[in-house]
Amino acid sequence: MEVAVLNQSGAETGRKVSLTDSVFGIEPNDHAIYLDVKQYLANQRQGTHKAKERAEITGSTKKIKRQKGTGTARAGSIKSPIFRGGGRVFGPRPRNYSFKLNKKLKTLARKSALTYKAQDNKLSILEDLQFDAPKTKAFVQLLSDLKLSDAKTLFVVNETNKNVVLSSRNLQKSKVVTVDQVNTYDVLNADSLILSESAVEKIENLLK
Repeated sequence: MEVAVLNQSGAETGRKVSLTDSVFGIEPNDHAIYLDVKQYLANQRQGTHKAKERAEITGSTKKIKRQKGTGTARAGSIKSPIFRGGGRVFGPRPRNYSFKLNKKLKTLARKSALTYKAQDNKLSILEDLQFDAPKTKAFVQLLSDLKLSDAKTLFVVNETNKNVVLSSRNLQKSKVVTVDQVNTYDVLNADSLILSESAVEKIENLLK
């Protein structure tokens, strides 16, 4: 599969990049994608939630009423979960939500996500970005030239470019990552995937 290389004005440069079928043209595995996205979202959870149970509630330990003769159920503690202000039954406790996935499965998931973008014609190749200074206005102009102003975009660059990252940081719908930061969730969550020309070969070497 060949894709034309665009310049920063959105025009074709006349060059084309050939995408390897082993990375951008495989048979997508939806279950691998599901597991990888599930792990990514689980890893974002802090897991610091906590509710007090009856042993942790501050309150009197005095028996609140006599055992028999009241006509109601017996009760021994004001901290009982059945009373207002009592402890919670089986409340949430701090925990780690992360879980392990094999490297080959994660690689398969990323390949599947990239294949879906290529099949849907939502993948573009852009010549390597160079900004003289960090300017959000310049990045907004780039999105306008690429006709992606209203779309969620993921830019994948070969190496960290401070000016490019800072220029895009204030834009809610745009994200810039390096090749080694590419993950299945971000690829699928973006309406359009833009790869820098030099990043294509690095992605293929990383996922082959």
